[in-house]
Amino acid sequence: MPNTDAAAPEGRKLSRKTIFFYGLTDMPVMMALIPLAVFLPNYYTSDLKLDLVMVANVLLITRLLDLLVDPMIGWLSDRSQSRWGRRRPWILASAPILAISFYMLFLPPPDATIWYLAGWIMLMWIGWSMLLIPYYAWAAELSEDFHERSVITGWRSMAGVIGQFLAQALPVFALLVFGYGGTGEALKLVGIMVVVLVPVCILLTVTNVPEKQNYVRSVMPLLTGVKLMFANGPFLRLALAFFVGFTALSITTTLYLFYVRHVVGEQKIGVYMLLVVYICNMAAVPFWVWLSRRTGKHKAWIFSFVLISIANPFYMLLGPGDFWWMLPMTMASGIAAGAFMSLPNSMKADVIDLDSLRSGEDRAALYFSVWSVIQKLATAVAGWLALRSLAWFDFDPTILTNGPDQILGLKIMFAVVPSIFFLGAGLVAWRYPITEAVHADVRAQLEARRRLAPAVAE
Repeated sequence: MPNTDAAAPEGRKLSRKTIFFYGLTDMPVMMALIPLAVFLPNYYTSDLKLDLVMVANVLLITRLLDLLVDPMIGWLSDRSQSRWGRRRPWILASAPILAISFYMLFLPPPDATIWYLAGWIMLMWIGWSMLLIPYYAWAAELSEDFHERSVITGWRSMAGVIGQFLAQALPVFALLVFGYGGTGEALKLVGIMVVVLVPVCILLTVTNVPEKQNYVRSVMPLLTGVKLMFANGPFLRLALAFFVGFTALSITTTLYLFYVRHVVGEQKIGVYMLLVVYICNMAAVPFWVWLSRRTGKHKAWIFSFVLISIANPFYMLLGPGDFWWMLPMTMASGIAAGAFMSLPNSMKADVIDLDSLRSGEDRAALYFSVWSVIQKLATAVAGWLALRSLAWFDFDPTILTNGPDQILGLKIMFAVVPSIFFLGAGLVAWRYPITEAVHADVRAQLEARRRLAPAVAE
């Protein structure tokens, strides 16, 4: 049976066990993200011979549908009520949808068509939204403490990075020990692991983590709530910085295997370098949480943008056989990426408190649904831009002998364009206004309101 104890109130810290089991679900989800972003576009175009432009269009269009789906799921989750809470039923319902769609996408038949890809990836994104919107909203409600929220999202990011690490370690192990490797093989191995772990981890989370009980259930109409959200200046600034930065990161992720295969000339051992990325990512998360305590969350985040924007252009200098010269840039990218998920998600919980003060309701899921749309849109725009740019340069992913103009185009899109985006994201985040002192004032006003008119437990 689920844990029905209330989440930690003001001043009381969550147990390590609760934080551990909460973060556990992010592991298989992030494990799946790497094949989706790195292996899947490359495999469906290079191995299954699907048209590059058609794949780019499918990846974009299926994400645009989330503009309608995600806010509706967030709005419904905020209005849900059951004896298990308002987040856990949605998370449980997502498990079979995700398991089936992951299996079909990662282990496709050799005659898979563009319609096969479109249908299964659309179903997968619906299940993804049903899981992550309530799941991330749940984190904002577990603790009201400014810094503990960074610990919660930091651990969740660590669990996610462990998943990403496993997504790379399994193909590396299979290649080293059994000589079994390549993009298609990596996709199948990780797919099987994800299909097994998704329902297991979800079940462990929902049975071991409490939900907040003293919330104010949202009754505000959807359009009214969205209008109030877009009057939340700090949220808009945070969302814009995240969109720009995550677009940059997604461009490099989409083009990574193309770069390794066609610029450096290494086809199978690209998984080794990806493994380095996620080792550095995992190791860096505690550092970013520590730095955010000393400099402020948004300043630590800006520093990560500066770090990766300096490292990325050095990829322009590499050519055939320079695989290990990639190591310094790859390590810097992995370290910087450790901040990209942990810090903005913690900051998002703080801007939701500001909304609670203004709206009088607890509407975390609606905010996370819009955030989900932003993240998916960034990934879709980046994937479309990355693949379409290859088509603009007449790049052919099915051969290994593209001309110098095509290789230069790939290098520019992989190394230079993302750095411009990263610097832009840092400039947007520079004037983010919610510091620890501002948040403490917001929490004090919320507590004063709660004492005068206690929230009705649903």
